[in-house]
Amino acid sequence: MKVLFLQYAKCGTCVKARKWLEENGIAYENRSIIENRPTVEELKQWVEKSGLPLKKFFNTSGLVYKSLNLKEKLPSMSEEEQYTLLATDGKLVKRPIVVHKDLILVGFNQGQWEKLKG
Repeated sequence: MKVLFLQYAKCGTCVKARKWLEENGIAYENRSIIENRPTVEELKQWVEKSGLPLKKFFNTSGLVYKSLNLKEKLPSMSEEEQYTLLATDGKLVKRPIVVHKDLILVGFNQGQWEKLKG
């Protein structure tokens, strides 16, 4: 079964993650997080399945995050506002994201990604 791999082609971490998937023989469906950004509904499902707090889905080192001063604004925003904002710009979303059944991986942590092998 293929995993869904959301990435940004110019992201160095995404390139490493894609290489890891290929080296480990893990079939994936490639999806540009910029051209085909996640919907509010997808984000809600992924947050719930991942067990991670919503804030872990924000690309806090990105230029868009910084230009919008989200470090200051997020704490006062409702969860619904945060989801809506995330869905407006793929560059706001931490990447890469892998979706496989009930396993959601955000960012590239090789130790966590080993779970894809089993």
